[in-house]
Amino acid sequence: MCSGSIADKLLLFALPLMASSLLQLLFNAADVVVVGRFAGKEALAAVGSNTSLINLLINLFVGLSVGTNVVVARDLGAGRHDRVGESVHTAMTLALASGAVMALLGVALARQLLEWTSSPTDVIDLASVYLRIYFLGLPANFVYNFGAAILRAQGDTQRPLYFLTFAGVVNVGLNLLFVIPLQMSVAGVALATIIAQYISAALVVRCMIREQGPLHLDLKRLGLSRRVVGQIIQVGLPAGFQGVVFSLSNVVIQSALNSFDDAVLVAGSSASANIEGFVYVSMNAFYQAAITFVGQNYGAAKCDRVDKAACQCVGFAVVFGLVLGNLAYLFGAPLAGIYAPGEPEVIQQALVRMLYICCPYFICGVMDTLVGVLRGLGSSVIPMVVSIIGACGLRLLWVAVVFPVYRTPASLYLSYPITWTVTGLFHLLFLLAVVRKRAFAKVRQDGPAYLAAEGRHPEQTPQGPGR
Repeated sequence: MCSGSIADKLLLFALPLMASSLLQLLFNAADVVVVGRFAGKEALAAVGSNTSLINLLINLFVGLSVGTNVVVARDLGAGRHDRVGESVHTAMTLALASGAVMALLGVALARQLLEWTSSPTDVIDLASVYLRIYFLGLPANFVYNFGAAILRAQGDTQRPLYFLTFAGVVNVGLNLLFVIPLQMSVAGVALATIIAQYISAALVVRCMIREQGPLHLDLKRLGLSRRVVGQIIQVGLPAGFQGVVFSLSNVVIQSALNSFDDAVLVAGSSASANIEGFVYVSMNAFYQAAITFVGQNYGAAKCDRVDKAACQCVGFAVVFGLVLGNLAYLFGAPLAGIYAPGEPEVIQQALVRMLYICCPYFICGVMDTLVGVLRGLGSSVIPMVVSIIGACGLRLLWVAVVFPVYRTPASLYLSYPITWTVTGLFHLLFLLAVVRKRAFAKVRQDGPAYLAAEGRHPEQTPQGPGR
């Protein structure tokens, strides 16, 4: 990542990551398709209405995995391999412990959480069953996400793809078994999901145990390093908190949709959200690429490559978002029909949402990729604050002020592109005016002394214009 052409390496990094995310969504979509086709629209609404709530509860720890990626990538770029091992063992311990705590809390509070978010009365019982079982898989979910983040830090996005492919095939097979012949409805879908999660977690742990380099995992060395936890939290906690607040705003919008007490509307929104997910993860691959490429090159004090990587990541996010988002809307009716066959009202509700979200989705891709650049440069508080005010705050204000006047689903969906635009512009402003200048000034000031402390000479690192 620190030498040669950037564009081809970005694609080699991002495309397997994109494929991994798309496969994961395909397998998750299989959950929704199977339950929608064989268990009815109430079961479909029960599974779909949980999405925002689940994201709200786990995004804090997903943010910590982002912190892990940044810490490991910068140490690898700077050649601090001794510190990488310490980071690996701390991160995996943190993943296991936090997953276990969240699983216990989630199982205990599942129904209460659904009541707080105004889950429709005709689906709340099914939704509670799904949510409780899903939470039992959180330890595996966190272990996989932290392990995959560590592998991505050295540019390895292929093996996580293989692990997800195998686990996903198992997931689909178990979906069909549990829902059709065994008629377990949403409980079967949730059980198939967590079994697949434990398989993918086991595969990533096995991979890291067999590693011979700095990413080697030795189970006897599991434990928490105060220094590493502090570094992960410094980047990951604001990132996680930002994700939590984003999810909170989405939960508020979901609650506003639930207030119509219409299973058709909720099911249509759920089907659209699943389709949107395929576009989102395609763009999100370049957010992940920005974190890793910017992190490694900044750790290696190569400021010129930081700028190039940032620009190219944003450009790829725009292209993929524009093309895939508008294709999704163009073929929206048949795509939504996969989730709700023979339900024209559900399909129509899905198309309404896709018009307002899928077509301008590239704006969200730009916003997220700029956040990846900021985090790769070590700045996590600024994007958190900007997102809380620019996106989440505006969405909550929209629900409180605009929605009561224009009480339609479309008015809720319109809040998304508006808040993406405002937030993305502020991210760009802070990147250019504050974070980039400060980060490059630190490289100019501390670079030679830092390299000498590491036993290297300044001339061993190619010098970018920032130096």
